[in-house]
Amino acid sequence: MLRKSSPIASKIKLIIYGTALIFTIIIVRLLYLQVNLTAHLAHRSTQNCLRIESTSSPRGNIIDRTGKLLATNIPVIKVYWQGTGSYFLTEAHNALLRSIETILSCPLTHIDHYKKITHAERYYKEAELARDISLEQLCKIEECFPNHPNICIKTDFKRLYPYTHSASHILGYLSSSIDIEPYGQMGLEKVLEGCLRGQQGSLLTTINSIGRKLAQKEITAAREGKDIQTTIDIDLQQLCEKIFLEEYIGAMIVMNPSNGDILAVISRPTFDPNMFLSPIPAEQWHELQEKKPFLNRAFNASYPPGSIFKLITVSAALEHSIITPESEWTCNGFITFGNHQIWCHNKHGHGRISTAQGLAHSCNILCYDIAKKIDVDILAHYARLFGLGEKTHILFPEQSGLVPTKGWKRIAKSEKWWPGETLSVSIGQSFLLVTPIQVAAMISSIFTGKIPTPRVLMAEPIQSKPLAITPETRTFLQKSMKLVVTAGTGKQVNTIKDYSIYAKTSTAQTSALDKRTLGKRYLEHGWFASHIQYKNTPPLTVVIIAENSGSSKTATTIAKNFLLAYKKKIDLEDASP
Repeated sequence: MLRKSSPIASKIKLIIYGTALIFTIIIVRLLYLQVNLTAHLAHRSTQNCLRIESTSSPRGNIIDRTGKLLATNIPVIKVYWQGTGSYFLTEAHNALLRSIETILSCPLTHIDHYKKITHAERYYKEAELARDISLEQLCKIEECFPNHPNICIKTDFKRLYPYTHSASHILGYLSSSIDIEPYGQMGLEKVLEGCLRGQQGSLLTTINSIGRKLAQKEITAAREGKDIQTTIDIDLQQLCEKIFLEEYIGAMIVMNPSNGDILAVISRPTFDPNMFLSPIPAEQWHELQEKKPFLNRAFNASYPPGSIFKLITVSAALEHSIITPESEWTCNGFITFGNHQIWCHNKHGHGRISTAQGLAHSCNILCYDIAKKIDVDILAHYARLFGLGEKTHILFPEQSGLVPTKGWKRIAKSEKWWPGETLSVSIGQSFLLVTPIQVAAMISSIFTGKIPTPRVLMAEPIQSKPLAITPETRTFLQKSMKLVVTAGTGKQVNTIKDYSIYAKTSTAQTSALDKRTLGKRYLEHGWFASHIQYKNTPPLTVVIIAENSGSSKTATTIAKNFLLAYKKKIDLEDASP
C-alpha cells in the first residue's frame, strides 16, 4: 500500500527545487557577465574611474610680409574653485570667497554662483570664479592664498588682432562661443582653419567614486597651429586705412603688378575682429549686418566698370584694325543712332581729338564709333583676354563679374541682342560687371604683358598668364593712360614730383540719370585705376572705387592723398640710417 507524501516533505522539495533554480540563474548570469561581457564591463569600469580632458592649443600667428604680428594669442588667466569634499561651505570657505570677491571685484556670493560653488565643493569638481583676470589680480591671489586647496589657476589663450580694423577683411575673425573652441568665420581665419588651429592635447585623470582627483597624466601634448605669412605690408595697409576715410563706402587695392602680391586691401565699411572674442548682443549684431561690413568689396562685390572698359574697347579696335593709333575723331557732344541722340559725358563736345586724347578725356564718341563697327562678342572676347568675366583665383571667395554676349542675353533674358546695346557696352555700361581685383589684374597686365594671379600668402606660387594682345597695343594703352594724368581726367594727381603715373578714371552709372535726385544710392560709382612708381621703388598697381560718390573725383582725391602719403613714407625710410 503506497503512503502519501507528507505536506512537510512536499514543501522541502519545493524549497530545494526553488533554491537550485535560483542558484542556476545566478551561476548562468555570472557566467554571462564574466565571459560574454568581460570587455564591456571592463570598459565601463575604466570609465567610472578615468576621465580624459582636453587641453587647448594656441592658434598659429598670422604675420605680414616683414614678420609683424597681424593676429596672435595672449594668455587668459582663469580662477577656479576646486572642491575638497565638504558637504557644506564652511565659514572659512565663505571668508575665502569674500576675499577673492574683493580682489576680483565680481559677485561670487550671489546665489547662482554660490550654488555652483557649493556643488563643486561637495563633489570635488571645479567651478569657474573668473576669467581673463589681470596680472595684478593674479599676483594678489597668489600672494594671499599660495597653494590653497580650494583655489586653482589655469591659463588659456585668446586671439588678439593688434592692429584692430586694419586688414580685417583679409584676417577675418573667430566665433565667440564660450562652450567650444573658437573657429574661423571669415578671411584667413576660416580659409586656413586647418593650419591655424593646431592640435589639442589630452590629460588622463583618475578619480575615486565621489569624483575626487587621484592622479593625472598627460596622454598627448598640445601642438600649436602653424604660423602664416601674408603678402600684406601692414605699414602700407595702415597708410591706406588713414587716407580712405571711414565715411566712404568702397574698396582699395595696392598690388605688386609683377608677382600679384596683395600689399594692402581696404573694404569699407570695416570692422574690428577683436569684438568677436566675447559674445555679441543680438541687437549689436543686427546693427552691424545693416551696414554690411563683412562683405569684402575688393574681391566679392561687382560693379559696372564705366570708362575703364574703354581701354578694352580701344584694344579690340586696334587689334582688328578698325582704328589706328593715328586715327582722329570729331566729338560734337553726341551721335545719332537710329532715331536717337546718344550723348557724350561732355555735352559741349571735345572737338577734334586723337584716339589717345579720346581715352585721356574719356570721350564716349570715340567708343560709340567703334561700337558701330564691331560685334559685341568681339568686345567680350577681349574683355576675357584681360581677365574680366572670370575669377582671378585669389584665395578668398570672389565673384566672377559679367561680360555679356549675344548668347548670354538669349539665355538669361530670352531676348536678342540689340545693336544699341553694344554702344553701352563699349563705354563700360549695359550688363557689364567687374570686381576691383579683376581691374587690378587687368591694369597690371597692360604694363607687364601678363595677367597675374593675385596672392595673399608668401607661400603661394607666383602665377600668371600671358596677355594675348600685341606689344604695340599695350604701348598705346600706356601712352593713353599717361595722357590721362598729364592732360586728361586724372590731372589732379599730376602735381606730385618724382612719380611716374599712368591712370584711367571712370564714372560708372548705377541707374538711369533721371534718378540721381532720388538719393545717394542712385549716384554713380567713381573709379581710379593706376600704375604708379615713385623714384626707384618697385611699381604698384592701385585701384580705388568709391561707391555712389557721383563722379570719379572722390576716388581721384583718395588716390592723390595716397600718393602724397606714400611719398612721405618712402622719403622717411630713405632718410633713416
